[in-house]
Amino acid sequence: MFSFTRPLLLVTAACHGLGQFVAPPTTLKEVVGHAGIPVRYKEVPVGTCELDPNVKSYSGYADVGENEHIFWWFFEARNQDPTEAPLTVWINGGPGSSSMIGLFEELGPCGVDYYGNVYNNPYSWSNVSNMLFIDQPTQVGFSYSKPVNAWQSQGNIVTLPDDTCPDYAAGSCATYSYPNITLTANSTTNAAPNFWKTLQGFMGAFPDYSRSGFHFATESYGGHYGPVFNAYIEKQNEKNIPGAKKILLETVLIGNGWFDPVLQYQAYYNFTVYPGNTYDYAPFNASSEAMFYNNLYGPGNCLDRLNDCKATGRNEICKNADNFCAYMVESVYDDVLGRDEYDMRELVPDPFPYGFYTDYLNTPEFQAAIGAFTNFSSNGAVGEAFDNTGDDSREMGTIEDIRYLLSKGITVAIYAGDADYNCNWLGGQAVAEEINAPGFSQAGFVDLVTSDNITHGQVKQAGKFSFLRVYESGHEVPFYQPLASLEYFERAIKGFDIQTGTKPVEKGYITSGPKQSTYRQGNSTMVWEVLPANTTYDVETNMPGGPWQQQSVLMKRSFKSRPARRGR
Repeated sequence: MFSFTRPLLLVTAACHGLGQFVAPPTTLKEVVGHAGIPVRYKEVPVGTCELDPNVKSYSGYADVGENEHIFWWFFEARNQDPTEAPLTVWINGGPGSSSMIGLFEELGPCGVDYYGNVYNNPYSWSNVSNMLFIDQPTQVGFSYSKPVNAWQSQGNIVTLPDDTCPDYAAGSCATYSYPNITLTANSTTNAAPNFWKTLQGFMGAFPDYSRSGFHFATESYGGHYGPVFNAYIEKQNEKNIPGAKKILLETVLIGNGWFDPVLQYQAYYNFTVYPGNTYDYAPFNASSEAMFYNNLYGPGNCLDRLNDCKATGRNEICKNADNFCAYMVESVYDDVLGRDEYDMRELVPDPFPYGFYTDYLNTPEFQAAIGAFTNFSSNGAVGEAFDNTGDDSREMGTIEDIRYLLSKGITVAIYAGDADYNCNWLGGQAVAEEINAPGFSQAGFVDLVTSDNITHGQVKQAGKFSFLRVYESGHEVPFYQPLASLEYFERAIKGFDIQTGTKPVEKGYITSGPKQSTYRQGNSTMVWEVLPANTTYDVETNMPGGPWQQQSVLMKRSFKSRPARRGR
């Protein structure tokens, strides 16, 4: 199962806006970063995403291995000197999901509207930090192994003899990454070294942006990536590798994460049947509930198979557990309800978060602006590789790695939108309790205090570890609750208390309140009819808004040359 963080967007990208081959860029600057990692990059023209002419962005590749090239896109902090601002890296999950999802749908400087126009995101996390978005592992998004001119048929990438698109392939010809599972990672632990190499390359190429602390943020399958990747970074630091930079990790944020399948498959039952979700929506009849329970707990079924995977560690047993649990437990929801796994309030097809950017990313103008070697698409290699090892059904040491990070004095902040079924908040809370950070069992839930004086959620915190439940939010929290997520992010990276953001967290800090978050929204924001594709989301009412209007001056795209920076 590799269903996290909307990989469908990557698949459908191959069906829309393609039909052209990508001309290889010829003007990328070439440097060698830390640890000897070659880096190629360019400055991205203003208007490609960031609309402020005084804020720079760069995109490029870290050449982490032969035929393994990882794409990154960096944005300067907006409201401070970027050479003094913190650096935060964002990666999406999947496995096999591009970080362009987080950039364009959630927390980046821009989005793309229904008409294909770029618009400003006033709640971008780049308001308070330099931001580095990375497409990983190789062959995800704009990362590539070898660029090949090809066409797609029934999910297969078929290479072409030249740069001519034959009649039989019309509409699906494009430049893809050559689909070879030996040229990408096949597990979370296997992906960690190239992630570290990418950071080494970027930090060596841009030392001015890499000196004021390092923060890591992710979501979904990032529940695997976040703990494992960052524990790897810390252990690399301890080796004192010649030519490598010690990465001073300060914060790890993980939203709606997939950590421990044993806990989180059970949470599917908890969320839908007992004790149920907080939207007063009981989706199943008695027959479906009985089937769900047996598929999960019955002899030889999901939990038994997951435990067999844990006991043996064998790829074929873990893959078997993965497939059984995905189709016989998780997917019962989809088979019966026709509701979005990532936001139970919406029916499918769900227009939220906005996916209009996928066509934009496959325009020749955009690809030239970022120096792309391929179209924005997925060849399926990463999903296949991870599926072959059953990575999804393994806990991968995520719990122990989070304990290790906490022992190193690193802030770990876990958050979850409470309308998400896929990686639901009840499972995230169970994981937080299993981590059992010092003092967490004595902590209680308190309301999240934000500048708009609206309670957007509740947090339980002990020292540098916290768990936040976010109200009225699907899987991609920054889309649904942009102001609250920005303020939450700023508090976490500054080491302030999550509840108010007014005081630095010191040893012994603990929130005092009820042991459980019991607030119930009811079903007032549930949608009962499929929404048109041009529907907007109202972040004030937490409901569908009106149709998109093509009026705002902020939504005009341009590729003009960037003026010189003023004042530095």
